[in-house]
Amino acid sequence: MAKAVFITGTDTDVGKTWVAVRLIELMRRRGIRAVGMKPIECGSDDDSRALHAAAADAGVTLEEVNPVHLDEPVAPAAVSEPVEICFEELKTAFGKLSEKADFVVVEGAGGWLVPIDTEKSVADLAACLGVPVVVVAANRLGCLNHTLLTAQAIHSAGVELRGVFLNLFGAEDLSQQSNADQLRQRLDEVPLIDQDLEALADLCLQ
Repeated sequence: MAKAVFITGTDTDVGKTWVAVRLIELMRRRGIRAVGMKPIECGSDDDSRALHAAAADAGVTLEEVNPVHLDEPVAPAAVSEPVEICFEELKTAFGKLSEKADFVVVEGAGGWLVPIDTEKSVADLAACLGVPVVVVAANRLGCLNHTLLTAQAIHSAGVELRGVFLNLFGAEDLSQQSNADQLRQRLDEVPLIDQDLEALADLCLQ
């Protein structure tokens, strides 16, 4: 079975896909057969296609990368015609993908507690897959609260929080100068990686 990591975010649009794609590309340059998986995608399939393209020669299909696609750009639980999403089927799909790779980078949908249906969330999906989690946080005002709340929720779910990746993009603000130090002081033993993709790859491969 391949190693894997589950990429979640403090919110949508924090750069999860960008980080996941860079991780796949970096690992493949190191000679590691890395592939991506987006178990559930809503709205555009751009994220799944980017993950698929990052390992274009891996011999996996887009459907293997993205087993469940919903047309509406809302949380899975909020689609106008509810769809039953079976976590066991997603776990089976993850297992089959793992047989074709050394490492699987799994990207969640939105943030950690995005509802999948009336009872389950992205957190439950990560727990079902049983792989460690990396949080992608946008380095901007609000980062501290969003990151610490997400880390607390992951700990409460009993899932391993492997690390937090601080992603810098967008407009500059004063908080960017202190967010990394403030998070390191408050995340206890959870590694905080500030924009260093090589360090993130090393962490994921532990």
